[in-house]
This record gives sequence, structure tokens and C-alpha cells, in this order.
Amino acid sequence: MSSENSKTIAGIGLVLLLGVAFAWAGSYGGASFAGIPVFTIGVVIAFLIQWIAFVPAMLKRTEKFFDLVGSITYLSVTLLSLAVVPEADLRSYLLAAMVCIWAGRLGSFLFIRIHKAGSDQRFDKLKNSFVQFIGAWTLQGLWVTFTLAAALAGITSAKREPIGALALFGALIWLSGFLLEAIADYQKSAFKKDPGNRDRFIQYGLWSISRHPNYLGEIILWVGVSIVAIPVLQGWQWAMLSSPFFVALLLIRISGIPLLEKKADEKWGGQSDYESYKKNTAVLVPKLW
Repeated sequence: MSSENSKTIAGIGLVLLLGVAFAWAGSYGGASFAGIPVFTIGVVIAFLIQWIAFVPAMLKRTEKFFDLVGSITYLSVTLLSLAVVPEADLRSYLLAAMVCIWAGRLGSFLFIRIHKAGSDQRFDKLKNSFVQFIGAWTLQGLWVTFTLAAALAGITSAKREPIGALALFGALIWLSGFLLEAIADYQKSAFKKDPGNRDRFIQYGLWSISRHPNYLGEIILWVGVSIVAIPVLQGWQWAMLSSPFFVALLLIRISGIPLLEKKADEKWGGQSDYESYKKNTAVLVPKLW
């Protein structure tokens, strides 16, 4: 067995361990269905969907449905949890709506994008290795668990509180992040449709003040979701507020910005306009001075 596969197997073990830890913490004080915490059921389903989808993906050596399956997972776990909790309240429906609107929009956008592009370069090597490819799908199960944690804890919590000012504030934060991400995606998609921009990089609109405004919107909207969930969290469920921090960590340090920055440097590095853009434009949060 190659060293890469050994590392991947170890990584899968760590991913599953983290999934178990989140399932245990998020289930604290939460509703149960057939004697099993609804939060735990949601986490198990998140991983099962990935492994089921992995089978045809591996057989066909394709990643075209990877992001779509991720969005379907968010929708499935959220709606199923909402359906089986004994007493869903207005906060539960609000949290579910925020997650489903986001997942529906982003999932359809990514699905259309990859079918236009034909492939996703992140998977060029992974999809030819059983171990590494299933590792990617398993990691997506953990990604869903991490990002959905605060919303799922809020939906499944046995504690119920009326919607107040904090929830409305969180909803506004979510809306600002959602619009930021959606507008940034639209601007970049429109930019790429122009054949004259084939070998150029976008630097107008939101992309003139941030090199990754879509990721900034992603982080902000999950902060909003967490704020809405706060009033009904209890005990170990408070650990679910780490959700937006995990999103930020993964996007800023691991799977998002570093990969895109490296790709951009390889393509445009050394060009005066690109170097000027990098120097004067913030990586993520726009400069206010």
C-alpha cells in the first residue's frame, strides 16, 4: 500500500472520529426518534449518502455529481430532521429554510458549472484511486456535519424559545452573506461567459474589493445561522457554534483559497496587472482603509 493511501486511510479514521464526536455533542438535550437522537440520525445519514453516491461515481470515474450530492445531503438531513422532531417551532422552520435556500441555490449553481466545464481539476488524481476518492466523499460527509451542526442542533433541540431580536439579527446576517455569495457567483459566471475573458481574471464588482467574495459570503451566512440557533442550545450543544469557524478554517487554510490562489499564481503570476491586483485587493475581507 502506498504512503498516500495509508495517510488517506488514517485521515478517514480521523474524519469518522470527529463525526462521532459531533454527533454525541450535538445530540445533548436534543429530541429523539425511536430512541435515537435526531441529531445523530442526521450525521449518520450525511455519511451514508456520500458512500452510496460514491459507488456509481467510482464505477464511472466521475466527480460531476459530487457537489450536487453535497447539496442533496444538506436538504435531506435538514428536512428529515424537521419532519421527525416532536415539536418543530418557528425557529426550526426558519433554520431549515435558511439551509435549504442556500443549498438549493449553491447546489444548482455548482452542478451547472461543472457540467459546462466538463471536470473538476481537484479530482483529476483522486478519482483514479479507490482509497483517495472514497476519502474525498467521506470528507464531504464531515463537511456537511460541520457546517450544518449549529442549524441541526437548533432544529433538534428539546428546548424551545420564541423568536426574538437575536434570531432576526441572525437572519439578517445570513441574508447579507447569502446575497454576497450569490452576487459574487453571478458576476464571475457572467465574466467567464464572455469569450474575450478566457485568459483573464475577474477584478470588477465585488471581486474588485475581495479576491474571494463568494467565500466571505459563505462564512458570513453560517455565522447568521449560528446566531439564530443560540437561544435553544444547551450543554454540549454549545460546541456546535464552532460550525462557522470550521467553515472559515477549511476555506481559508485548506480546501478553498490556498488551491485557487496557487492556480491563479501559476496562470497569471508575474503579469503586472495581476500582481497589482493581488497587492491592492484583500484576499477575503475588504480593506476599510
